[in-house]
Amino acid sequence: MHKPDGESEFNRTCLRRFMADRSGNVALLTAGCFLMLIGFAAIGVDVGSIFADRRKAQSVADLAAIVAASDLGHANLAAAATVSRNNFPPSSLVAVELGAYKADASVSPQRRFTPAAVPANAVRVKLKTQTPLFFGKVLTGEASFDIGTTAIAATTQLTTFAIGSRLASLNGGLLNALLGGLLGTSLSLSAMDYQALVDAKINMFDFLSALATRASLTGISYDALLSSNLKIIDVVAALQTSVSGGSATAALATISASLAGLSTRILLRSLIDTGPYGSMTAGQIPKAAVNVAALDILSAAAQIANGSHQIATGVNLGLPGIAAVSLQASVGERPVGTSWITIGAKGASVHTAQTRALLNIQLVGSGAVSVINLPVYVEVASGTATLDAVSCGYPELATSSVALGVSPGIVDAWIGSVSAAELTNFSTKPNPPAAKLVDLGAIQVAGRAHATMANSAPTRVSFSYADIQARTKKTVNTTSFTSSLTTSLLGDLVLGVQLGPLGLPIPGIAPLVVSIIGGATGSIDALLNTVLQTLGVGLGQADVWVAGIRCDGAVLVN
Repeated sequence: MHKPDGESEFNRTCLRRFMADRSGNVALLTAGCFLMLIGFAAIGVDVGSIFADRRKAQSVADLAAIVAASDLGHANLAAAATVSRNNFPPSSLVAVELGAYKADASVSPQRRFTPAAVPANAVRVKLKTQTPLFFGKVLTGEASFDIGTTAIAATTQLTTFAIGSRLASLNGGLLNALLGGLLGTSLSLSAMDYQALVDAKINMFDFLSALATRASLTGISYDALLSSNLKIIDVVAALQTSVSGGSATAALATISASLAGLSTRILLRSLIDTGPYGSMTAGQIPKAAVNVAALDILSAAAQIANGSHQIATGVNLGLPGIAAVSLQASVGERPVGTSWITIGAKGASVHTAQTRALLNIQLVGSGAVSVINLPVYVEVASGTATLDAVSCGYPELATSSVALGVSPGIVDAWIGSVSAAELTNFSTKPNPPAAKLVDLGAIQVAGRAHATMANSAPTRVSFSYADIQARTKKTVNTTSFTSSLTTSLLGDLVLGVQLGPLGLPIPGIAPLVVSIIGGATGSIDALLNTVLQTLGVGLGQADVWVAGIRCDGAVLVN
């Protein structure tokens, strides 16, 4: 049903009048603009406040991470104190996580930090704060805005340290016999030549770079170089290149000439661990103080070159009561994955090589016993030094220090009959029968003894910055061993006297044998110590030293 035409016209007229009426526009526009002003105010004031507070929170997180990374042992306390000093409530510190950071370009930045990894060299700090909303709460209905910030800081605390290679006395003749035996050649150096090799200090990375060039292995990493089969003659030649002239160069040239024609090869990875610098290309010299005596490198390399070159030589030290000494010795491998010198952080360790020596000592007798043949077998197990702590002095580096936990190798000693095969079989320990000490034809005296020395726990050894600069060697003694080794063996010595069918007993022969050995105790101890020291180990002792420390201040890494 259609409306009358008059009514439709009336409606159209009213609509035109309403649209043409502008008397309420100002109010409507004012209301709309007011809402827009509130929105702009929220953006200008609240968002600006959020950004300002976020920057402040990030700065505090960054600072807390740096301070915590500078004191990893007290990271939580250091971070909390930093947050408090910057007027943030304690509850804003959400987490302080220790972990390891590795600057590896092949890994995304977010994955370079591994929380809870050991040893720790970095700290991740997380803060959570709230910023009040003024105008924004009209739009969001929230009175505040949550801000979360994260910062990671890392520090470089690396130490270069070593164990073994002890040469307390430079006996040229004995060194020639033992070092030459290890290398499989004959040496004729003087004590002065060896002293020159002790005094010649070589940067380990200069030596490795020279070795890469000599072996035509340029362009490879230090790790790859150390894992290569290298000729011992190339090792000596690289040492010669690294020494700056003088007597040491001449001594190394003499050794090099004696090695001509030998094809002995060695893997230096069992000697040297370059730590975080292993991936660097040979020829690049890192920021690490790694200076080592030329003789230390030479003697350590000779030990792993030993192989089938078992040492057999005579020893003449002119000791009272000793008529003659013949020596057989062999050096085993270090524990798998370990080295003699390393660059590492807390927890890194170095090891000596297992060393065996059999000395057949002829003692000058007396009375009815004119001579005693005394076979003394000594085995020194692997000694260990572990990096317990690195304290980097900030900002004064001279206040830095290093602590090592040192355990000398267990010493196992016997008076008994040990064969050459047992001497070289490192898979089993000898348990020798009694040896014939005295042979008077119808009357024979056999004897057997055993003594052991070992530490029950590592000994902590501290090195000041002055010690590190001077590369001071410190000796750790086996605390459970308080007397001489020979005295301990005598205390366990069991003698057996055998009389032939026509032999007449000689009264007091057993006490006489003990008396003769006891009278030569000092000489036998001196002989054992000298031989083992020349082989690079001590009798119930371990020598350790710190060759360098690197302390970079904590820096933000993420």
